[in-house]
Amino acid sequence: MPLLPLGNHYNLTHSRYVINLSSGKRLVLFRLPTLPSDGKKDGKVSKISSSVGGWSYYAMEAECPHAGGPMQSAHIDIEDSSYIASCPWHAYDFNVENGKSSYGIKACTFPVFVKDNEITLDFNHATDVSLSSIVPVSEQVKFKHGPRSKPEQLPSISTGTHSDHGSDATLCDWCVHILNTPDPERKIELTTTLFSNFATRESTPHPMPLGAGITPPSEPPRANLTAVKPWEMPNPGKGGTLKSRITILHALANIEQWAIDLALDICVRFASFQTEATTPQALPRTFYYDWLKVANDEAKHFSLLRARLEEMGSSFGALPVHHGLWESATATAHDLRARISIIALVHEARGLDINPLTIEKFRKGGDPESVEVLDVIHNDEITHVTTGHRWLSWICEQEGTDPVKVFRSNVMEHFKGALKGPFNREAREIAGMDGTYYENLSGKIGGGPVIAGG
Repeated sequence: MPLLPLGNHYNLTHSRYVINLSSGKRLVLFRLPTLPSDGKKDGKVSKISSSVGGWSYYAMEAECPHAGGPMQSAHIDIEDSSYIASCPWHAYDFNVENGKSSYGIKACTFPVFVKDNEITLDFNHATDVSLSSIVPVSEQVKFKHGPRSKPEQLPSISTGTHSDHGSDATLCDWCVHILNTPDPERKIELTTTLFSNFATRESTPHPMPLGAGITPPSEPPRANLTAVKPWEMPNPGKGGTLKSRITILHALANIEQWAIDLALDICVRFASFQTEATTPQALPRTFYYDWLKVANDEAKHFSLLRARLEEMGSSFGALPVHHGLWESATATAHDLRARISIIALVHEARGLDINPLTIEKFRKGGDPESVEVLDVIHNDEITHVTTGHRWLSWICEQEGTDPVKVFRSNVMEHFKGALKGPFNREAREIAGMDGTYYENLSGKIGGGPVIAGG
């Protein structure tokens, strides 16, 4: 049987790769810790192994069969001794070995074999297809001085004792501590550590306690930045010059830093939220996981933009910044429905509209390195709008209300100005927002252009 060589096990160090084939087909390769049942089917040991050295390999199509979501960004869970990959766009779940989904559809999977530490792929026994490239998926945050060698702790706020499952600091302890951290590099480190700790402990007998009742800061502090009003920001230009591209990336980095705080603030500020229903419901723990994942993504985005600015000879803080996103957070601090509507479904959704235009500017400007960074950000932001839509819909379902009407009423009450196109209808549709959400919609009189991102 013809097999496509993917490389040596010891050279494949990432947890996932995108496989590009000569036919134009794209697959994703997962490298995951071997589960106890791996290699066994109906009590029999498989003759051909897909595992080596405590690691197992799985390959599946790179586009979700539901709506084309990027499976290389899938969240991986363990269920019934099998790995399940959930699409980041709409959470459709697929068994990575057989492609089966609880939604009744199936993803294409492809056998991966290991022999003498060499990894090979069987692409449906095709003889006329070859491997074009295998590209590791960027997973790491670009720390300024490298990641810390030991997991971050919070001794300054941990009031409990340490045990074998880590600090007793609560989720809200962590969030408030990070919100009060002005140094962006420190904020990145703490945010990524919080998400890792929270996600890891969810599957243990000692999940991180929420610690509801703590008051977040009215506005997170900033260090060594010159703040101006949004309309006083320097004109970014059209991306044709180095100065123009630096100005654009600097403005985006500022938005991403505020976006970290916005995702953390929603966790702590609304930790005591209850739905307005006959039987009030608290937010499920998946709500906090989802928004910590958003915060983790925003930390990654900021780090990528900051690193790119430095590669271009500039630095974050070299230009003025504005606090416009936080003004929207302040205006919606009283109501979770309003917060999700304005931050996730107005500001972040506007990012979906603007990102492709910005990426094209950088492509025309001959800056492929920045294009790669902006592509990562755009794909992640589709999942962030999806997260906002998912949780506004969940609240409305519990309360028996219409999410479209709730969204539009919140925009009319809490947002200044009109929602104007051009709209990236395809990306918005993927995230769950059809035209009934945003067409012919205006907020209060006054206001300027919608800040893209958040």
